[in-house]
This record gives sequence, structure tokens and C-alpha cells, in this order.
Amino acid sequence: MQRSYSPSVRRRRISSQLRRYREQAGMTATAAGKKLGWPQQKISKIESGEQKRIPTVELDALLDAYKVKDPEVRAALHDCARLAKERGWWSKYKDAFPGGLPDFEAEASVIRAYEAQVIPGLLQVPGYAEAVFRAYKLRSDEETERLVKARMERQHILNQVDPPDYLAVIDEAALRRVVGSVEIMRTQLRHLTHMAARHNIDIYVLPFAAGAHAATLGSFAIMDFPDLLDGSIVYVDTATSTLYLEEEHELREYNSMLSRAQASALDPAKSLQLINDIIQSLEE
Repeated sequence: MQRSYSPSVRRRRISSQLRRYREQAGMTATAAGKKLGWPQQKISKIESGEQKRIPTVELDALLDAYKVKDPEVRAALHDCARLAKERGWWSKYKDAFPGGLPDFEAEASVIRAYEAQVIPGLLQVPGYAEAVFRAYKLRSDEETERLVKARMERQHILNQVDPPDYLAVIDEAALRRVVGSVEIMRTQLRHLTHMAARHNIDIYVLPFAAGAHAATLGSFAIMDFPDLLDGSIVYVDTATSTLYLEEEHELREYNSMLSRAQASALDPAKSLQLINDIIQSLEE
């Protein structure tokens, strides 16, 4: 499967980069607009991502005004602007992803997650995902089927030509909680062992024996972005909202939580052994 791209993230990142270049040039949005002969509101709309398309001539004008001369940087920004006009596969599943999570996953080079209650969505099998969706609230069969299909399509990022590295720290509770049925759970755990064999996937199990640990506040994911899309974003999902955290102190806190939770977890080999032991117990 070919690599997918996220128009929303590209737009978000190019807007952020242009704002950074303007500030480095010591210009206010008003001054930049005056220099280019544009309304100040136009600069603000570009930098906020409200203007969804930045024509080539306008991008060049901005880069010239901010004295960005590096040809590789300019080419990368033009590439970013071009991809920002395309629509991702998930645009037809907006109801399934109100926070736009696939936008970010499609661009990430590394995804690191801690999951406390259930198997991470990127590693779920259809039967398990269906049981999770049905447990959350009453849904029609049609709606549940659509959500499961969207989740399975989201997993394609792990099958593409250049997949992200994926590291999951999973609480032992998520492995032992029977979701759906014993048969579904066995299938789900076997799937975990298959995914753990992939070169880009590492699974760490945080055992009950670890006791209290650094990530007791709940599940979250950290996504790291390559090249022009440098930096990281923390994703936190709640029952009523989706949070994307980018401030340096927030990233530092969540990176610390994940690192310490990983340090308390079993290494991948011992984690795989525990998963196999649980599979065996379900077969008895």
C-alpha cells in the first residue's frame, strides 16, 4: 500500500512554518500584509489555516518577503502546499473521527501510545472493535459496521510502503479483560503476537506487578513528525472532546510519562510470553 498524506496536517504545518518565518523576519502580520499589498486578515487566515489553499505565486511572495532563500526549504513548502489541497480517505468518515486522528497518523514517522483499558485501535481485529463500539453506547448495526470499517482502514498506515514506527505500552488489564467473547479475545491476542513480529512494531505489556506507575492518568498517544513536519503532538481522547497538545512543557510531561511507563513494563520478548500465556489460559 502506498503512503498516505494528510491535507489537514500539511495545512496546519505550513501555516505554522510561515508564521515562524514571519516572526523570525521581525514582522507583524500587519507589516507583512502592507509589504505584500494584502489585507492583514489575509495573513492571519493563512497562518491560522483558515485559508485552505495557498497558490504558488502567493507562497513565493510570502517566502520572498520573509527572505527564505534555501531552495530545499522552498521546494518542501511548495510540496506541502500541493498536498494540502488533496483529500484523505478519512474524509468520508468524518463522523467516525471527529478529532481528525487519521490526519496526524498519516504523517507521523513514529507513534508511541499508552493504553490502559483496551487494545489500541491500530491493533484491534474487527470482532474486538465491534464489541468495543457496542459497549460504549447503543448504536444501530449500520452505524457500528461503519465505525469498524473506518477503524480497519485507519490501520492501513501500518501496511504502507514506509510505515511509521509504532510502540505501544499496553496495561495487562486490557489483555485480560474479555471483550466480546472468549473466542474474539483469543483471536485478538493472537493478532497482537503477529503484529509484534513486525519490524516497525514494539509491544510492551505493563504488568499488574508494576503497581502504581507514571501513566495512571489514562491513555494517550504521542506522534512525531519528520522533515519539514518536525515536532510532536500528544493526542488525548475523552468522552466529549479530543485534545491535541503541542506546547513544549506538555510534550515534555507526556514523553516523561510514557518513558517511565515503558521502563516499568516488560520488554517485548517477555511481553510476548505473557500474551501467549494469557492465550493459553483462554484455551483451557
